[in-house]
Amino acid sequence: MTTVDVAPLDDRRRILGRLVPLFAVSGVAALVYQISWQRLLVLTFGADIESVTIIVSAFMLGLGLGALAGGQLADRFRGHIIELFAAAEIAIGLFGFASAALIAAAGELAMQGSPAFVAAVNFALLLVPTSLMGATLPMLVAYCVQTYRTVGAAIGLLYFINTMGAAAGAPITGFVWFHYFGIGQTIQAAATLNVIVGIGAWLLLRRKRV
Repeated sequence: MTTVDVAPLDDRRRILGRLVPLFAVSGVAALVYQISWQRLLVLTFGADIESVTIIVSAFMLGLGLGALAGGQLADRFRGHIIELFAAAEIAIGLFGFASAALIAAAGELAMQGSPAFVAAVNFALLLVPTSLMGATLPMLVAYCVQTYRTVGAAIGLLYFINTMGAAAGAPITGFVWFHYFGIGQTIQAAATLNVIVGIGAWLLLRRKRV
């Protein structure tokens, strides 16, 4: 049997207690991206129904694929779940910083093709960050199960927290950030939130080891 370097129970509970609000912030960023990227896709397609279809489909498939990958990674690297979570959040943030330019470039490169080809290019592009987003929940669920040994409570708590963050992200985006900052700066703000979440998770581990 393979031994796993898992932190003591008290350390895991302390870290988890601080990770929960960070995961809520991650939910805020996810909804900001969804709304903002949809607006950018409208510029490519000139119609809202196509942009909604692409963004919702990319999020649903990406979250599903990411959940499968995140669960497998958490099982394989049980002693490094928080590092994986932090890396995923930082990677989402880095994509977020470049996303407006990437979506515009993808649209220009594919513009000579059919609408279906353009949609496929943008869909594939958005699968990258959405898969990373999907991976974060099973990672934290695995960490929560290590701590409290209850799958139902772990999933319920984390899904609730992330959903509440997402619910807060929708009005913040539509009524505040779009109004005062525009799409580009709003996406930059969401990317900054992801990087803060990732760095915050790394700092929690560093404090534990000092």
